[in-house]
Amino acid sequence: MPFYCYNGKMCCYLWVHKKYKQPYIGIVEGKSIDHPDLIIENRSRMKILLLDPVKDVPIKKIDKILKAMIILYK
Repeated sequence: MPFYCYNGKMCCYLWVHKKYKQPYIGIVEGKSIDHPDLIIENRSRMKILLLDPVKDVPIKKIDKILKAMIILYK
């Protein structure tokens, strides 16, 4: 699983949802980020952002979530 780190800490990763068969970005400390498109499911700490493979990548949405994540890691 490809994890991405910020300041030496794992912060997010890319994967495919088993149930929905869609790619997603997993945010490790997602529970601390309040965004309406982040899904927690049965995870205690992580939230995910599902990406629709037939639509354009939501760059502004991803940017907003990643900026919130970086604030947590500073």
